[in-house]
Amino acid sequence: MIQLPKLKYQFSDLEPYMDAKTVEIHYTKHHQTYLDNLNRIIEKEPSLQNRELEEILMNISSVKEEVRQGVINNGGGVFNHNIFWEALTPNSKYDPQSNIAKEIEKKFGSFENFKEEFTNKALGRFGSGYGWLVKSGSEVEIIDTLNQDSPISIGKTPLLCVDVWEHAYYLKYQNRRAEYIENWWNIVDWEVVENRFNG
Repeated sequence: MIQLPKLKYQFSDLEPYMDAKTVEIHYTKHHQTYLDNLNRIIEKEPSLQNRELEEILMNISSVKEEVRQGVINNGGGVFNHNIFWEALTPNSKYDPQSNIAKEIEKKFGSFENFKEEFTNKALGRFGSGYGWLVKSGSEVEIIDTLNQDSPISIGKTPLLCVDVWEHAYYLKYQNRRAEYIENWWNIVDWEVVENRFNG
């Protein structure tokens, strides 16, 4: 049985950028539902048992066809949310001397250029999905994914993501996705991103 990871902050700790009610519903209802659905699939499918979720998603083409889309939707839903929640903090600090900061500077020219490109990618995601900073080989790149598709299924290492499903922001921001993303930058946990980058 895969478990819901514990948040390292209270629901209200991300205020005013992310409201407590949204965090609570998003985590205890949406994330939990993906987890429950995934565990039901695994329970009925012996070939998925005793395997780490990452390993399953990294080898998604080897999952039996009749359950594959369910694993992509629900396994991706669990994994992507784990990545999302873990890299949030009420005490966001960006260290320009960190390895990830130097890599961002090298690839995008400046943090501001990176932020703009990432924001535009997340804003431009039609419908539901995520904006991502990923490691591809030794380089970083910005991508977006549809619904609960996950970068690890296409051989990329997730470093940071913003959830742009409407349930991530609708209670506070309604249709103002741009405002939500702009505020999300204030709660990114760059230490987590650095640790992921360093591998």
